Amino acid sequence: MKRRLLLWPRSLGGRTALVLLISLTLVQVAGLAIHALDRRDALRFAQLRDVAVRAASIYRTIALADPDNRVGVVRAIDAREGGTAVSLDDGPPVSALPPAFPELQRLLRVNMLLVPMPPALRPRAFVWLGEPAARQMLIGMQMPDGLWVNVRLPLAPARWFLSGTFLAAFLLMTAAAGGLTLWAVRRLTRPVATLAAAAERLGRDVNAAPLPEDGPEEIAKAAAAFNTMAARIRRFLADRNFMLAAIGHDLRTPITRLKLRAEFIEDEELRRKTLADLDELEAMVAATLAFGRETLSDEAPAPLDLAELLRTLLDEAADAWPEAAERCTYRGPDHLTVSARPLALKRALTNLVGNAVKYGGGARITLLPAGQARMPGGMVTVLVEDDGPGIDPEETERVFQPFVRLEASRNRETGGVGLGLTIARNILRAHGGDAVIAPRAGGGTRATATLPA
Repeated sequence: MKRRLLLWPRSLGGRTALVLLISLTLVQVAGLAIHALDRRDALRFAQLRDVAVRAASIYRTIALADPDNRVGVVRAIDAREGGTAVSLDDGPPVSALPPAFPELQRLLRVNMLLVPMPPALRPRAFVWLGEPAARQMLIGMQMPDGLWVNVRLPLAPARWFLSGTFLAAFLLMTAAAGGLTLWAVRRLTRPVATLAAAAERLGRDVNAAPLPEDGPEEIAKAAAAFNTMAARIRRFLADRNFMLAAIGHDLRTPITRLKLRAEFIEDEELRRKTLADLDELEAMVAATLAFGRETLSDEAPAPLDLAELLRTLLDEAADAWPEAAERCTYRGPDHLTVSARPLALKRALTNLVGNAVKYGGGARITLLPAGQARMPGGMVTVLVEDDGPGIDPEETERVFQPFVRLEASRNRETGGVGLGLTIARNILRAHGGDAVIAPRAGGGTRATATLPA
């Protein structure tokens, strides 16, 4: 069962081509078999006609010879005809060969008429023994004087299926049909692959170019439906982004007024807590707006030195957290250029490095070019490791959900509203990569970011 599954192609084009090739091969085999059977009948007819003409010619030669010289003529013919035995006897031939079929007798009798012969010398009686399956024929013909001319003729097997052109014709026809089938299947399934690639691009970039609405009617309709769906998704995200911007704009003004009024609170403890809550609320609004902006970012990709960007992020982290400067290290090539959206990628990597420094006390960055990590070919890998309290393996996916914070290490006192990792993963996936987090064997956390090379 597993072997059959392994031989069955996974792609639509492969399955279609395989089914068509098998069908065409069976049709070719059936057609050539019919041709071979017809050729067998033709070869047998030609072989029997040759047997009848040879037997009639031998009889005619002996019948026209002088009666006193017939024995010498028979010996000469018997010596001249290789594989053919001729005798002049007083009676019909006697042999263990079965009598020929009536249809075969009629065929031989008709073909013997092709040899011109005086009516007075025509045979008075015939005896037909043997058939093509027996590989020989024994024909007895009685002359007008009563003697019998008995001729034994070998029948070579007809190689109707092993002719030199049969195999060549079969291979040529199969190769031509297979080539045309593969060409047709590839052309017919190419729009499906194009549609799949467009869906992949839309999943990474909502502003991807629309599909051309041309080709066969079904393909054009599918492309039009896909473009309509993409336009609706863009419109939905634009409406959401507009709503978030409007909410953020409307909330900033009352937050600012509340901060001003909180300054007049006489109770120092109450004023401090109120201002802290307002700062947190303002941070949540800002993070939410940033999350919405990243969804519809139309920043164009450009060449970017990823190694230089990572070293810059470590320098900025060391400036922001001087106590962790010694634990911010970089390992990897001096330069590595990738195509990316610079501002978006910087934001994603800043979130990963910032989390490592804030919650792990440092960030050790390792940059692995394509082919140096256990990742699919053509992917660049960035490892961000720390020595913090680590993360529960069951929480490695939940931390990427919006507004999720692990209270053991991500609390409100250290800032953040639970959108940093969500934004980082969305940005990296929009580039064609991904972001995952896992606990380290020696303690701490490892964040793995991948990007196309």
